[in-house]
Amino acid sequence: MANELIGLHARALAVADEHVAQLGPGDLSRPTPCAGWSLDDLLAHMIGQHLGFALAVRELTAPAEAYRPVPFDPPAWDHSVRELRAAFAAADLTGSAVAAELAPSPLPISQLVAAQLLDTVVHTWDIAESVGVDFAPPDQVLAATAAIAEAVPDRAFGPGRAFAARLPPGGDTWQRTLALVGRRPGASITSSEG
Repeated sequence: MANELIGLHARALAVADEHVAQLGPGDLSRPTPCAGWSLDDLLAHMIGQHLGFALAVRELTAPAEAYRPVPFDPPAWDHSVRELRAAFAAADLTGSAVAAELAPSPLPISQLVAAQLLDTVVHTWDIAESVGVDFAPPDQVLAATAAIAEAVPDRAFGPGRAFAARLPPGGDTWQRTLALVGRRPGASITSSEG
């Protein structure tokens, strides 16, 4: 399953990259489904996450500051995507790493990949919502993302946490997955946490 996750993450990251490539400077000030975040803020967050997770997988540890937001511009985005893709492709999936963003103790590298897959897919939806474009992940990516979202522990939800409170599930698999991470299609664009 771990090797499959690497491939699914690469697919998800390629889709995110396609969405980001379509953005213009005027889009960056748009609000997102992440409460209080503009699209510029969201992209800076994503770049920081890419770089932090890449470092954690390469060096088997990454401090909290490694995940700090990095101001968005296309070269910074492209660099972060290349770093993350290369780190995951070369990862020892039987190993563990400390990713301060997730926990203070070592976690299986496969769990880091899974966390980044969920983050990438959900934030791609956030980007699409911000600019009024429909988005649903490819079927295999969706199946993995849904399983990961269901397994996220309760402590990750609520104010100041990784996700807004879970919403009542409903609709198809993608809508249920979004609800599991506090997103609701068609809701107010600033109703969720990041």
